[in-house]
Amino acid sequence: MENRNAQPAATGRMDWTPYLAGAGIGVLSWVAFAVAHDPLGVTTAYSRFASLFALPFMGHAGVAANSYWKPMPLSLDYSVVFLIGLMLGSFTSALLKGTLHVELMHNIWRERFGGSLVKRFAVAFFGGAILMYGARLAGGCTSGHAISGGLQLALSSWVFLLVIFASGIVSSAFLFGTRKGDRQ
Repeated sequence: MENRNAQPAATGRMDWTPYLAGAGIGVLSWVAFAVAHDPLGVTTAYSRFASLFALPFMGHAGVAANSYWKPMPLSLDYSVVFLIGLMLGSFTSALLKGTLHVELMHNIWRERFGGSLVKRFAVAFFGGAILMYGARLAGGCTSGHAISGGLQLALSSWVFLLVIFASGIVSSAFLFGTRKGDRQ
């Protein structure tokens, strides 16, 4: 049986099979619940970091009294350590595999929307802000809902997962269109 995830031998690179990666995420979820008594998720840590950017404008007292940051003040807790570990682990993995590279603009974006880096970064920032707002409004991100909530069979997480997939399909069709050669 052919492994469709394997890269050509000339690159010396083999991608993870989705089955092994999925099993690893499942085991990591068990460990997170057992050790930290907390599910996997990163938006809370991002929200905690966002308070650092509000400090110059609101001051310590203003941030501490703010209804958004009051229940989740900046602290070096499990979620922040998990977020830092995700970033460092990804960086280390790409560095060790020789796949680390900086790509400011993908060719598909350039073909569809032109070569303006300012436009690309503005759209990426705006899209990220919308996703972050939606994740906080929904009470969690894709890792919090789809992985942790899905493992717990939470109805809200399954609805979240269906909505995020549907909106991703609609958004990419709107932004990039469909070509007959892409459908199989």
